[in-house]
Amino acid sequence: MSGVARVRISEAVIDETPEEWARLLDAVASRGDVAAFEILFRHFGPRVKTYMLRQTKNLHMAEELMQETMVTVWRKAALYDPARGNVSAWIFTIARNLFISACRKQNRPEFDPNDPAFVPATTEPADVGLASRQDAETLHAALLDLPSEQRELVQRSFFGDVPHSTLAQEFGLPLGTVKSRIRMAIAKLRKSMEDRR
Repeated sequence: MSGVARVRISEAVIDETPEEWARLLDAVASRGDVAAFEILFRHFGPRVKTYMLRQTKNLHMAEELMQETMVTVWRKAALYDPARGNVSAWIFTIARNLFISACRKQNRPEFDPNDPAFVPATTEPADVGLASRQDAETLHAALLDLPSEQRELVQRSFFGDVPHSTLAQEFGLPLGTVKSRIRMAIAKLRKSMEDRR
């Protein structure tokens, strides 16, 4: 017998070679071969669990991560590329990535919806409310200074959310004229509000 270790798994005897592991993984990927997966699981499952136990120092977490690793091997067997490494390295890379994800998830603080930082303020600060009221009063006064047609165009366009094309039809004006009158009104409002501050 050469230097290749042979393993008895169930009734099957297989060579523990990278080629044999790749053949078994290919059978899982191409045919969904449960027997091939069982051989991989029985061989790599305990090894992955030992690796996870060394990493986590937690038997329950090690078992969970081993199960998740082997389920990922089953689901993603077709993604294995022998040119990038052997089956063992591929499986342990999956295990390592799952361990890292678990650590990140564990270190992430849980969202507490009752945390005062996430509860919206029931009232706005006094200075914000005062400034808003003053701005509203200034805008109202500036609107009253506009000619009536411009004031109505601005109010209906911005506060009534009426499209310019509809305003053009209602006022019997070309669309370009409506847009230019609104633009002139906005310029007058801006200047009037700056003068009032």
